[in-house]
Amino acid sequence: MTGKPKVAICWLGGCGGCDEAVVDLNEVLLTVADAVDIVLWPIALDFKYDHVKAMADGEITLSIINGNVRNSEQEEVAKLLRKKSQIVLAFGACACFGGTPGMANFRSKEDIFNWVYKDAPTVNNPNGVFPQPVSNVDKKELTLPAFHESVKSLNQVIDVDYYLPGCPPPTDLIAHAVTATLENKLPMKGSSLAPHKALCDSCPRNSTKPQKIKLTEIKRIHEIEAKPDICFLAQGVLCMGIATRDGCGHNCIDINLPCRGCFGPVEGVRDAGIKMISTLAAIIDAETDKDIEKITEQIIDMAGYNFRFSLPSSMFGSLKNPE
Repeated sequence: MTGKPKVAICWLGGCGGCDEAVVDLNEVLLTVADAVDIVLWPIALDFKYDHVKAMADGEITLSIINGNVRNSEQEEVAKLLRKKSQIVLAFGACACFGGTPGMANFRSKEDIFNWVYKDAPTVNNPNGVFPQPVSNVDKKELTLPAFHESVKSLNQVIDVDYYLPGCPPPTDLIAHAVTATLENKLPMKGSSLAPHKALCDSCPRNSTKPQKIKLTEIKRIHEIEAKPDICFLAQGVLCMGIATRDGCGHNCIDINLPCRGCFGPVEGVRDAGIKMISTLAAIIDAETDKDIEKITEQIIDMAGYNFRFSLPSSMFGSLKNPE
């Protein structure tokens, strides 16, 4: 027993970028590692789940969980860490909202399996073998995690205390979240540990945004040579900054790409995608239904654009009821 606060860091369903963001703390990570006892971090340290199971309930001070929940193993680990932890932080867009893998919720589990194991042009599966949760090979039972019908955000599986959005979260907010936990300076449960304003408010192009935006046509970013110092919406390019929480450091904006919404909804808004759709309805400048249809048809993938990071936690949810 070290007497230090115990911290677990765990990656569920995601790309691993959130774990890399923790590593990107650089020398700050050394300070944190000296102040805490890391009891689980599968990407970096050799701990086993049984080690966590042997702990007393609530023995872990903070569990930082990134990634969504798509299979039974991820759900089991999430519930285990919830039971053993005083505080659970949903870390990154996948944990907070479902993330880009959540776009799979537009398809059923059956559709996904048929494409991956049967119908995709590069598949060579003459025996029609599909993964099974339990298989018997050479008189031995082999198991795989069960693939759930839909992708879920972390709070759709367990109780979450705090949220730190982003794809991935920036290092300054990570350091602030860990420090606030260790110093017992956390806000009210359920809070996002990120600024409580829209990205538009801090965007370096904000001063060029018209008082009243009027969209007469919509262009995709690759279709024009966007001016690097002019509001994207003023150039007819969709930008989620008006409906997205601030805190990312506007990295996409700085390389002349519009906001895609990885920080989720602003404070007081449940669904950034719905907010963006309602905003579009207000700023499209058209006289007739035919004109409106002509403009909106220029949005090639309305659902994909507005719910890129948040479909599982959106008001639309998944195509089917969760298990």
